[in-house]
Amino acid sequence: MESYPVISFDNTEFAFEYKSDRQLKKAGFLFSLMGQPWLVKVGTRLTPWTIRTGLPVKGIIRNTIFSQFVGGETLEETAQVARILGNYNVKAILDYGVEGGDDGEQGFDHATDEFIRVIHYASTQPNIPFMSIKVTGFARFGLLEKLDAMMHLSQGTLMKRYLGAIETLPSEEKEEWHRVRYRMMRICDEAANKKIGVLVDAEETWIQDPVDALTMLMMDTLNKGRVVIYNTIQHYRRDRLEFLKDSYTAAKERNFILGAKLVRGAYMEKERKRAAEMSYPSPIQPDKESSDMDYNAGLEFCIKNLDHVALIVASHNEHSNLLATQLLKQYGWPLNHSHIHWSQLYGMSDNITFNLAHAGCSVSKYLPFGPIKDVIPYLMRRAQENTSVKGQTGRELALIKKELTRRRSGQ
Repeated sequence: MESYPVISFDNTEFAFEYKSDRQLKKAGFLFSLMGQPWLVKVGTRLTPWTIRTGLPVKGIIRNTIFSQFVGGETLEETAQVARILGNYNVKAILDYGVEGGDDGEQGFDHATDEFIRVIHYASTQPNIPFMSIKVTGFARFGLLEKLDAMMHLSQGTLMKRYLGAIETLPSEEKEEWHRVRYRMMRICDEAANKKIGVLVDAEETWIQDPVDALTMLMMDTLNKGRVVIYNTIQHYRRDRLEFLKDSYTAAKERNFILGAKLVRGAYMEKERKRAAEMSYPSPIQPDKESSDMDYNAGLEFCIKNLDHVALIVASHNEHSNLLATQLLKQYGWPLNHSHIHWSQLYGMSDNITFNLAHAGCSVSKYLPFGPIKDVIPYLMRRAQENTSVKGQTGRELALIKKELTRRRSGQ
């Protein structure tokens, strides 16, 4: 009979065991700043500008928000953080922080080479099972946008619409798309050879369809008997629970394992704004409760079908993370089943990550790295996210204060 440990996300001793008092106080100070909306608003506008104009602010950024949420500027620096996490049975997902190349085809080829370098490095490490990619790192946004729009003009399955859209591209853009596919194949083939999982990040709704199609094609080729490729499914979108189920049906029909990383989502404000400006129905759920309901339904669907689905629970929601452990018990799966993994962003929700690890779950930190100028968009999203999700900042601060008090009292 499988035994299931009691998991509590209130245990701050496990949560912050890897941090010194000084590191903990620094994190507390940073979260208290991020709890000030006016400060974040000013900071997120000024910071990218100061970097572009060459003002000497990199040292301040490196010692504050960068060190909290980013592994390092280089793979080597990031490796040190991954090793510390490994001491506490926490794995790492490496994310090279490139978001769209400014150097055209040359920049896209360089990003592809970097992704492959990350795969090679990860394969030499005991606790880096995954790496993350963004298709916009090696594909022109405008081309993805055009393909997506063309796919929306036709009926049928995702793949049928995708193949139809490719056929109608002008020859020059068709060749450009072949280069995108080739880059994706290079990355995924290398990952399969090195036994590293590839998590394909979600993008904005108006470029997501070709990303989904490309990802499904890679799964169809490589997820036979083992899992290499995972698609990211954003449940703050109204249509994603249905998409998850359709993806599962396709995987069953084509006899491959569906890799599904479930998130709530990252582009909500941008999506709503664009929908309002262009007068189309918002693709976003009407409220948080609807997102939560679909997310948890997605968890249950995946866990119920764990033979054919490899699931990554990528969430900062305590209820959803705990629910995943309860569903495993309900369906008779062990907590350490090879088809389930949990993950949280580095610098956030340590109470979830380290308590899951302590209970024997396979769990990781999503660990971005790259030059400060390249990861600024990521950092600005983290700052905005921690302001808009007021409960998150408050929860982080309360847990840090609780742990500092516990340490002072010597318990």
